[in-house]
Amino acid sequence: MSDNVYLVTGGAGFLGSHLCKRLLDTNRAVFAVDNLSSSTGANLGILYGYNKFEFAEYDVTDDLEFFVKDRYFVLDGIFNLACPASPVFYQNMPIETTLTCVLGAYHALLLAKSYNCKILQASTSEVYGDPTISPQPETYHGSVNCFGPRSCYDEGKRAAEALFYDYKKQYDTDIRVARIFNTYGPNMCVNDGRVVSNFIVQALKNEPITIYGTGTQTRSFCYVDDLINALMILWNSDYTSPVNIGNPDEFNMLELALKILKLTESKAGIKFMDLPIDDPMQRKPDISLIKSLGWGGPKINLDSGLVNTVQYFSKLLNCVESN
Repeated sequence: MSDNVYLVTGGAGFLGSHLCKRLLDTNRAVFAVDNLSSSTGANLGILYGYNKFEFAEYDVTDDLEFFVKDRYFVLDGIFNLACPASPVFYQNMPIETTLTCVLGAYHALLLAKSYNCKILQASTSEVYGDPTISPQPETYHGSVNCFGPRSCYDEGKRAAEALFYDYKKQYDTDIRVARIFNTYGPNMCVNDGRVVSNFIVQALKNEPITIYGTGTQTRSFCYVDDLINALMILWNSDYTSPVNIGNPDEFNMLELALKILKLTESKAGIKFMDLPIDDPMQRKPDISLIKSLGWGGPKINLDSGLVNTVQYFSKLLNCVESN
């Protein structure tokens, strides 16, 4: 392993694995850690082909500084992505999720302070809760239920942001905070529980697509390559306040389901179920800030991105069935 390394926590996950690959493709050395609580490690396969990549199974709620220092390398930067982002996962382990958000951020910040290096927090659009304004700008303080079924994730990420800014104020830590909106693409888990993966897997299995509520609630879907491009622009900027990253094109759940049914040629149809508690009715980012930092905006529209994602899940499901 090189002397100068980028640490990626949550490196085996959906976004983490894509970020690791982007860093490796630009000739950076990467050390990824992940406790594999919400991923299988399958995303690591392609990364092991790089000689500047190293992975360790580790939980960021434990002492990260002790673990990393014991490996004798110098950190150039830290990307803190460790946390289950799927409602299925984080609602099944709410305490672990809160601790990962808060203790994980704390341990990553201790490490950044020790190495005097830049650190990025992967925050979320969920800090806005069920928003009362649209699109959501970074100045909006949100409408969040602090003790509902989503609070472990929503409030955990809000607390992590607070820690980042306290470290900036108290220790002048060089921070970046990305508020990531709905993202999709290859490397998502089959049982991810997020809407795009759910709909695609159900359609490919010829099962009815499950829509909660009437299907009028909206989301804005950003393809993962676009997200990583914007994330690297934020990383390379000097901007330290929170920044939205996502695609502002808005679709309701019924529109998404119909697109996926057509794309997969599924005849299973749609099944409507009760809307979960605190499920946001609208999600749309104001991306004027990240564009002002040099991002040209998303390049991959939903139709194109869904084609790639359906191909990925189709191949994945065929591999599972053949085994």
